[in-house]
Amino acid sequence: MAAADAIRTQARALGFDAVGITRATLPDATRTRLNAFLAEGHHGAMDWMASRAEQRAHPQALWPEAVSVIALGLSYAPEDDPLATLGQPERASISAYARNRDYHETLKKRLKALARWIVAAHPAEQVKVFTDTAPVMEKPLAQQAGLGWQGKHTNLVSRTHGSWLFLGEIFTTLDLPPDPPETDHCGSCAACLSICPTDAFPAPYRLDARRCLAYLTIEHPGPIPEEFRAPMGNRIYGCDDCLAVCPWNKFAHAHAEPDFAPRASLTAPLLADFAGLDDAGFRALFSGSPIKRIGRDRFVRNVMIAIGNSGSAALREHAVARCEDADPVVAEAARWAVARL
Repeated sequence: MAAADAIRTQARALGFDAVGITRATLPDATRTRLNAFLAEGHHGAMDWMASRAEQRAHPQALWPEAVSVIALGLSYAPEDDPLATLGQPERASISAYARNRDYHETLKKRLKALARWIVAAHPAEQVKVFTDTAPVMEKPLAQQAGLGWQGKHTNLVSRTHGSWLFLGEIFTTLDLPPDPPETDHCGSCAACLSICPTDAFPAPYRLDARRCLAYLTIEHPGPIPEEFRAPMGNRIYGCDDCLAVCPWNKFAHAHAEPDFAPRASLTAPLLADFAGLDDAGFRALFSGSPIKRIGRDRFVRNVMIAIGNSGSAALREHAVARCEDADPVVAEAARWAVARL
């Protein structure tokens, strides 16, 4: 218990907002839900989810020596309403988590600092650090460690931080006493399900990523299906609707992390400012940003659809200019926008 308490204290000192400990195991029910999700094809083009499903469902399949998991959370609760830009169709709506630096770097730096401290305090033990780039079921582990519960929108909800936690894990050979798991506090609320613009939830606690605008604007590689284009509105990177509407957010305090402070240029940017981006311009603009990962073509595809939804005759010329784009997916989205306008 003393070791666990010391780890919690050090985690807080390093700036983590939430910390909990659980065993390096997950119940069979978690694996069953994952397999059903994959069997139904709800992961879409995210083949990496299926390719390492066994490791994903069993932490010790990823690292057999793991005994305990230290689950950690870093708040990115926004200061302002993240949905405010949805009412400004000539401007772009960008998910709150992506409006400044890539959170992976900030989170990983702190995870490694805590891991080094643990090894220094317990030289005979081993640790491994993970963020969401590894085959780890972060949300079930976080719930098991008491950080929050998976809400009806399938994301983690915290009674202290709402729906705004970045998650990371330290697997260790240390045998630490686990914290009690968090229980579900959604009750009869279905706000997150009702607000979804594309009906991406076939049932509470189930997500069909193929219908999710976060998936479609970030992970989906080809043309966005036409049935989802109008509901996209001006969302060009991610979608915060189901997160932002959660009543538990009223208890969250705006984060104090400088790395997550939104750039002025990404808070409510004009669609026109993105329409003409070439690859070099895209890379320069989004250096150090998570947006850079999707590449120029996918990003401009999204911008073209948002322009098509803007209802602005003034933006039509920007779509016309992309109708012969070198990328056929961008060109098709631009032609759709021109026709819609």
